[in-house]
Amino acid sequence: MKASAKMESLWQYIQSLSLSDRNKKWLAEKLVEDTKADDTEYISKEEILAGIDAGLKDMKAGRGKPFEEFMKEWEDEVQH
Repeated sequence: MKASAKMESLWQYIQSLSLSDRNKKWLAEKLVEDTKADDTEYISKEEILAGIDAGLKDMKAGRGKPFEEFMKEWEDEVQH
């Protein structure tokens, strides 16, 4: 309940400010930006090494892709 009361107080304080539309937009973007930072996914060292190992095994078994095909798929993924 205390957190809700503090958030309500913060909201009332923000509403009491004379913020321009531009400043409100800036504030909103900063709040959203901060939540996106929390969504960052981290990969452990063990997961990275396991992925490299699996990739090397695939290459040795002939299941690899030509570099050009890999780059085209990667570029297509980045564009979307």
